[in-house]
Amino acid sequence: MTPEHAPASGTAPAATAHETAPRTTGAATPAPAAAAAGRPAPPGVVRRATADDAAEVAWLAALTFPLACPPGTLPADMAAHIARKLTPSHFRAWAGSPEHALLVHDDGGRLLGYALLARGAPGSTAEIEAIRSATGSTAPYVELSKIYVHPDVLGGGVAAALMRGAVDAAAELGAGLPFWLATNKANERAQAFYRKSGFEVVGERTNRVGDQDHHDLVLLRART
Repeated sequence: MTPEHAPASGTAPAATAHETAPRTTGAATPAPAAAAAGRPAPPGVVRRATADDAAEVAWLAALTFPLACPPGTLPADMAAHIARKLTPSHFRAWAGSPEHALLVHDDGGRLLGYALLARGAPGSTAEIEAIRSATGSTAPYVELSKIYVHPDVLGGGVAAALMRGAVDAAAELGAGLPFWLATNKANERAQAFYRKSGFEVVGERTNRVGDQDHHDLVLLRART
């Protein structure tokens, strides 16, 4: 996963923050009943984001991204990445795209986390070769591109609920397609969460942010 993918989870590998501005929301889907670790489900719903959520999700993403980056990532590089790739217009486009699924965890007053999935071909040869070697399938695949949780609720089941929603959304984007992600090799907490969620390491890649190389693991979720 690139740094913006660095996850937040029910076991809390990464933190985020978020605004509380009111908004108009779309139809809601009840959040799953309980986290795998036995925690009660957090209050609220996991639902598809709408264009009206774009500004709030972008605000959440802008605060999350620096917290999830590996140590040593330059502030200027993080700021430039946010300005280029995590804007309200990006999230508005993803919310309306048939090739994407943008999910949010909504407690009725604010967003506690979000996840983004994308259907298509991975951006690097290393990713393509790792997934093709593990599955025998050519692209398209479904990527879990981003998953983050507000720091106030880390460990409370929000990420587990988002992950369950992401698994369902992946099936909607492409039934039977390989479901994969990438995460930084140094982020052992994130890796533990993903393994608990059914993902296994199938390869590695190098991702460049600014003038720095970030070394990531490529993980694939086993079909169930």
